[in-house]
Amino acid sequence: MRLALKPGLLPVWRDDDTLQIGIDPRRAVALCGVGRAATLVGLLDGSRDHEAIIAAARAHGITAEAADRLITLLATAGVLDDFPAGLLRTVPDGLRSRLAPELATTSLAHGDGDGGARALARRSGTYVRIYGAGKVGSVIAALLAAAGIGHVSSRDSGAVSAADLIPGGLSEADIGAPRSAGAARAIRRTAPEARTDDDARRPDLAVLTGHHGPELAAGLLADDVPHLAASAGEAIGIVGPLVIPGRSACLHCLDLARADRDPAWSMILAQLIGRQASTPACDCVLATSVAAQAGAQVLAFVDRGRADAVTNGTLELVLPGWQWRRRSWEPQVRCGCSSGAGSGQCRS
Repeated sequence: MRLALKPGLLPVWRDDDTLQIGIDPRRAVALCGVGRAATLVGLLDGSRDHEAIIAAARAHGITAEAADRLITLLATAGVLDDFPAGLLRTVPDGLRSRLAPELATTSLAHGDGDGGARALARRSGTYVRIYGAGKVGSVIAALLAAAGIGHVSSRDSGAVSAADLIPGGLSEADIGAPRSAGAARAIRRTAPEARTDDDARRPDLAVLTGHHGPELAAGLLADDVPHLAASAGEAIGIVGPLVIPGRSACLHCLDLARADRDPAWSMILAQLIGRQASTPACDCVLATSVAAQAGAQVLAFVDRGRADAVTNGTLELVLPGWQWRRRSWEPQVRCGCSSGAGSGQCRS
């Protein structure tokens, strides 16, 4: 195990004897009376175990007792990582360097003491399949691959244009000739760990973008595959719900609730499958915002096993306000999807 100050936290002096770790008061902690022992902070770079840190501290004139006390204070304050050295060695240097900001963020955001090691292990072993490779789906795929998800694939029944992929930071040279499933091919070029040979493997999570027939959601329920919906159109972005089979509201539950409010909803819904406006009202900023929010919810589910913001709820962004708001949706008794995982009872 290797002790390290959490990356992303900058040490600064408040006065001659008070060291502050971090700048923003929502993250920062202040240590009073540290004196010359503050030199120890510079030794906490992940290259030494506890005994080596104590030995290096002695070489700087810091007693073992003072070093132990400061390490305890830093650990109690939640600003130290203890990254498993064995896991660190299994990650190639290039990949470790690329994922360093991802690990630093999850470690700091969730207060983990392992430097993001558990999150890295979960992400690297996770397979996410994205249905729909347009503006939103392609950016979600790029973000998840960049965040360390080990296997990302994309399926799309229609054509994918070069313009759809540009918000993901990919040039036409990267994309090649637009074609179905082009997003997955482009992601494979930019992130070698993302693969497309996924037919035989059940995904750990599916993301549905755009309008799909009820058979897709019913099949995912029957296979007990959690799935997240994400869409953007009419200058509105929606992320959610996250459907956890047998435990939360499904997509058909939302349609039943909408039909209660609007008797014509079922007829409207039947006309949406596989269709979109000739010029979708979804610019690159809206598409990227929806993709980023969807990516955040996917990572929350992968890292923590839960994504409360989109479980039995949707996050909705209505322009020009640019403020995400949550809408709650409860499981519908008439649907029956919550009576048992994988029941596959949700049908339109």
